[in-house]
Amino acid sequence: MAIKQVDISGKESVRREAIAVGRIRLKPETIDKIKGGELEKGDAIQLARVGGVIGAKITPQILPLCHGLRLESVEISEFLGDDYIEVRSHVKATEKTGVEMEALTAVSIALLNIWDAVKQYEKDEHGQYPSTEIFGIKVLRKVKNPARL
Repeated sequence: MAIKQVDISGKESVRREAIAVGRIRLKPETIDKIKGGELEKGDAIQLARVGGVIGAKITPQILPLCHGLRLESVEISEFLGDDYIEVRSHVKATEKTGVEMEALTAVSIALLNIWDAVKQYEKDEHGQYPSTEIFGIKVLRKVKNPARL
């Protein structure tokens, strides 16, 4: 069977929202560097926020079967634990199809930007990343609400 984009031409546009979450495990010393503004590459949290927004916007370019959507809002937030950073995205649109993939992509790209900003601090003596890990990426909630139009 050939791959194809789903035909949504007969669907009505309704309010759609999705919240996704994911985490990156980092060394406590790396978290301290982030909190102290001591990263050579600059502010990893701001980089993650911008990268996450861009990730949501370019979702159809990297996931070829996703429809191009007019996103109305992309919010990226974070929580710094002792040895991890949790990133959440909240994506909104009034469209014919959901925004879950945009929310997941936003979280994924935000977390990858954090890894890129801190990779030099996470390597061991062999240049490997024995404890750095991106995990737990999932959709926490999705909403399809025709009454809000």
